[in-house]
Amino acid sequence: MVLADRLAEVLNTIAATAKRAGRADGSVTLVAVSKTFDADTIRLAIAAGQRVFGENRVQEAQAKWPDLKQETDDIELHLIGPLQSNKAADAVALFDVIETVDREKIARALASEIERQGRTLRLYVQVNTGLEPQKAGIAPDDAVAFVDFCRNELKLTIEGLMCIPPAGENPGPHFALLQKLAAEAGLAKLSMGMSGDYQTAVEFGATSVRVGSAIFGER
Repeated sequence: MVLADRLAEVLNTIAATAKRAGRADGSVTLVAVSKTFDADTIRLAIAAGQRVFGENRVQEAQAKWPDLKQETDDIELHLIGPLQSNKAADAVALFDVIETVDREKIARALASEIERQGRTLRLYVQVNTGLEPQKAGIAPDDAVAFVDFCRNELKLTIEGLMCIPPAGENPGPHFALLQKLAAEAGLAKLSMGMSGDYQTAVEFGATSVRVGSAIFGER
């Protein structure tokens, strides 16, 4: 199966799952995760109509996306991997959405760079729903207060919450927790679900899913 066919299959699965869940048509955005794939492979997805992409590393994205964005002006690029504060300036310059705001230091660095560069970025707070010590993300108990801090004190545009459930666990309870926290924080957007569990995420209200290998193949 070629890339365009795999992309169409994922989009059709998202649409069918959303319909079964009683959700509106077009209520779920596909973020195609293009990390580790080269610009020519990404161009195949762009040619097939995909416009929203996710990358894990600022440095890798810098090597590919300036040219790709210049070629296609309606690309929306998401940072979905951990962000170091010393990369905040580069991230603000390149990305349209940053999904991994998870601590005060990063939030302050982003606020400073957004103001300095005069850009408007949409941001998500990453929540460590499984409280995994090796994984980025703010603790669930601290998430709502952190969103309030980002919005009220730093004047950041927090659009939603993001999570990555622990590998090997049923993702449903993690998605349900993220949905609950978003409601408490007054946020409408939920970035959750990857190649192995995006259908479950759609059932639990995901507004965007981050799918890589089901589109691009194994890395």
